[in-house]
Amino acid sequence: MITGEIRNKIDKIWTDMWAGGITNPLTVIEQLTYLMFIRSLDEKDLEAEQFEAISGEKMSKIFPQDAQGQAMRWSKFKNRDPREIYEIVGQKVFPFIKAIGDDATKEQAAFSRYMKDAMFLFPEGKKQLLQKVVTALDELYEYDIKDKDMLGDLYEYMLGKLATAGQNGQFRTPKHIREMMVALVAPTPDDHICDPACGTAGFLVSSAEYIRKHYESDMTTEQWEHFAGNAFSGFDSDNTMLRISAMNLMLHSITNPDVDYKDSVSKQNDISSRYDVILANPPFTGTLDAESINDNLKAVCNTKKTELLFLALFIRMLKKGGRCACIVPDGVLFGTSKAHIAIRKELVENHHLRAVVSMPSGVFKPYAGVSTAVLVFTKTGAGGTENVWFYDMKADGFSLDDKRSEIAENDIPDILARFGDLEGEADRAKTEQSFFVSKNEIAENNYDLSINRYKEMVYEKVAYDAPSVILDKLVMLNADITAKTEELRGRI
Repeated sequence: MITGEIRNKIDKIWTDMWAGGITNPLTVIEQLTYLMFIRSLDEKDLEAEQFEAISGEKMSKIFPQDAQGQAMRWSKFKNRDPREIYEIVGQKVFPFIKAIGDDATKEQAAFSRYMKDAMFLFPEGKKQLLQKVVTALDELYEYDIKDKDMLGDLYEYMLGKLATAGQNGQFRTPKHIREMMVALVAPTPDDHICDPACGTAGFLVSSAEYIRKHYESDMTTEQWEHFAGNAFSGFDSDNTMLRISAMNLMLHSITNPDVDYKDSVSKQNDISSRYDVILANPPFTGTLDAESINDNLKAVCNTKKTELLFLALFIRMLKKGGRCACIVPDGVLFGTSKAHIAIRKELVENHHLRAVVSMPSGVFKPYAGVSTAVLVFTKTGAGGTENVWFYDMKADGFSLDDKRSEIAENDIPDILARFGDLEGEADRAKTEQSFFVSKNEIAENNYDLSINRYKEMVYEKVAYDAPSVILDKLVMLNADITAKTEELRGRI
């Protein structure tokens, strides 16, 4: 866990970059990502040098051993004049890390794959800004943040500053919501886990943390190799996001992540029956060119709406028996178009729809006020839905305004406890916060999955006075007001 002092340091870096003309939060994180990677390369060479000094064994190095190559190392340029730092980083180090390629270790090569079109965006007229940021980052590392957990938390804090929605309804999923969804599908060390709209790779990171928390002490060598490599896959159609997600994963011990450029719902993606777990918060409200959409998705629900196409995609990409937890806007639950009904019918009739967790509309503030729900299902291809568990989340531990301040009320522990013991939910009435609805009842309601369709309200009977009694009371009140008014007038 990062301390308040470290947060203050990050906030200061953020403020300096903003004042220096780098005002897009995504650009700030991207540029800081490059600098953190440059520093990590120097750390690798320092470790190799220390090992050589102790063992006498010659080690391979990342930076060239001549004077020009050594000048590119963080430890060599960090204390130089601002103009020199700007020239070294912009004209030498940056082109170098973009071309590391095959000569690097797996970890370095994984990140360098996404560096091909990276741009150095520190303003030329603000050379001192780069020097201030380099110094500030170096001071951060003095807080013993070299271990993966601390670096991961630090990066997570920076990603939390992405407080603006992206294109096509994309926005970052709060960490506690991701962790709830991961717990609902309970990934294991043997699973292949995917987020087909990975963004900053938050769901993959939360999955990795869940596996480490529950299985770390018992994992085999093969499972650790799987964990470090192809256990986690993510796709995105934004190269900036891919660079950020690659760094985020590597900072969480996933040293060779399978993160790739891919428009997941297009004909470019033909992956089928590959993954054990899918976790995602796909883009909302977006529409696509009909010609680019994969035909087998249109066969499930013929639409151009991304939120529906992604649901069809999740079904296709899962293995039989694979689990999915995904976020959908409320419109998916009750929309009356043929495509809306078709995708809901597919989940209910042909697979095992396990749960619908309705979330309050403030969960994604300050990004957006959209109302959403979490769908949890298992791909079977042969049905399995008998009853669907509904939960009406009213609080997630944070206020539902733009400030999102921490509060005591939090339904998430109750959601996880009840989902872990669904047999105990069988007799709960529809007036409760959670309850079951039968498949037949859902089918009779056009496969509507909105909780308000099934939740029953309890109204209290209130006894009111007769109209004549109320009128008498009003007369008495008016008389009292008149008397008090005359008393005040007499004192003036």
